[in-house]
Amino acid sequence: MRSSLAPGVWFFRAFSRDSWFRGLILLLTFLIYACYHMSRKPISIVKSRLHQNCSEQIKPINDTHSLNDTMWCSWAPFDKDNYKELLGGMDNAFLVAYAIGMFISGVFGERLPLRYYLSAGMLLSGLFTSLFGLGYFWNIHELWYFVVIQVCNGLVQTTGWPSVVTCVGNWFGKGKRGFIMGIWNSHTSVGNILGSLIAGIWVNGQWGLSFIVPGIITAIMGVITFLFLIEHPEDVDCAPPQHHGEPAENQDNPEDPGNSPCSIRESGLETVAKCSKGPCEEPAAISFFGALRIPGVVEFSLCLLFAKLVSYTFLYWLPLYIANVAHFSAKEAGDLSTLFDVGGIIGGIVAGLVSDYTNGRATTCCVMLILAAPMMFLYNYIGQDGIASSIVMLIICGGLVNGPYALITTAVSADLGTHKSLKGNAKALSTVTAIIDGTGSIGAALGPLLAGLISPTGWNNVFYMLISADVLACLLLCRLVYKEILAWKVSLSRGSGSSMVLTHQ
Repeated sequence: MRSSLAPGVWFFRAFSRDSWFRGLILLLTFLIYACYHMSRKPISIVKSRLHQNCSEQIKPINDTHSLNDTMWCSWAPFDKDNYKELLGGMDNAFLVAYAIGMFISGVFGERLPLRYYLSAGMLLSGLFTSLFGLGYFWNIHELWYFVVIQVCNGLVQTTGWPSVVTCVGNWFGKGKRGFIMGIWNSHTSVGNILGSLIAGIWVNGQWGLSFIVPGIITAIMGVITFLFLIEHPEDVDCAPPQHHGEPAENQDNPEDPGNSPCSIRESGLETVAKCSKGPCEEPAAISFFGALRIPGVVEFSLCLLFAKLVSYTFLYWLPLYIANVAHFSAKEAGDLSTLFDVGGIIGGIVAGLVSDYTNGRATTCCVMLILAAPMMFLYNYIGQDGIASSIVMLIICGGLVNGPYALITTAVSADLGTHKSLKGNAKALSTVTAIIDGTGSIGAALGPLLAGLISPTGWNNVFYMLISADVLACLLLCRLVYKEILAWKVSLSRGSGSSMVLTHQ
């Protein structure tokens, strides 16, 4: 019994148990969203296989194409000269559906059990990803089939992001959130890397398996989610994080005894006990326009629009760019493109660490965006001069492009979803996350579409478009950066004032 144990021993055991559950949730949500991204990546790897120059390949004896046809091994309807526009339109079908669905998904995410919502989304996502690959085995050459599959997959994939961020926000408080979520957000890059490597195994042969295998893995992860996901710490008698039910003033006061881990745990258990005895009043879910009024939501949302435009253009078009410019095979280009995601892992962690240390989310994003613009220019001009320069430039560009994107979609979204103006109502987290990522997804839809339209005029113009978007993302944060600088000045002046008082004493 708890009373027979020394207070220190009881606290250690409780802390250890809470840590195990938090670690489990962090790992599970990491794997969940890695699977979502893994199922998105194969299309970018298979693009160079859907349309390729077949002049160097041996034509089968029973082939009916003319001798001068250099596209006989391409997959109709992507065997025509307008293949880039068709591929860009197919990407856009997924991303537009994703952007539209994201604004609706957050509302549902606040009102439905996350375990059921996520499980259903992963099972359906696995189904539609597999159906795209089955088009190869069913010998389907109709554009509408692939577009419809992309639209359906885009809609069901919106179940993922608001749900996992809400779940992690339920379990983790604000302290060290940038660092924790910087590591956790590497699921995006890990999923992209896994998707690239798995798709690369079959891209030069039965490319349908490049979709079917990730689809099956995603569906299996949906079943695991249904069995093991725990939405709230209180469901298993764990201590809730500090933003749960705590007044905003108390959260910032480390000396308040009510903020100690033991008292937080006890207050959480009291809440569970009260709710079990009678009806417990739940905080009302915030409205869409109410979430927009939270300070910083609009600025970060618009910034993410342009940051995600850049990131998703690399996600969907980098393997094809490498194959066209460096003349690598589809598998080699796919493998090399994973280095961009390796850089994204490093960039996300660094952005989280720096923003935690400086308490400046906007400034961290702005500095990384400023550095990303010249690095993208250099990569386009000297990145393909040799394998060594290509590796280094890809990692650096990946870190600088994906660092701000990772920070905004994780720590910033969680910060704003538990903003002090909400007075402890964490119900806004899913809606805020959906607004920020939904706005960003508009940029994610525009980027690949513009790349498909601009790339026939030359890859240089695509990079100029990306650099322009990067600069706009930086400019949109200027007001928040200015406020953070003023806050630092006030903090420094207070620190120098207190040191002068101590000196006089």
